[in-house]
Amino acid sequence: MIPILILAGLVTGRWWRITIPVAAIGWPVVLAATGVTTDAADLAAGAALAAANTTVGVLVYLAVARLWMAIRGHSRADR
Repeated sequence: MIPILILAGLVTGRWWRITIPVAAIGWPVVLAATGVTTDAADLAAGAALAAANTTVGVLVYLAVARLWMAIRGHSRADR
């Protein structure tokens, strides 16, 4: 679970406003659909962990992107 969601955050980090909620909704759906759990508390915990793990990936993406722009000499005004 953790590496998959971190990777999802890394790959789709540019669209973090969509990525994090989709992970928070999608992971509990996967857990329920595969029969792992249907307990509401477990699904809520799964949603929180999915959002947290995806956020880690997004933050890494954003840090690397910001570093890349600083190295290349771009600013937000240049876009």
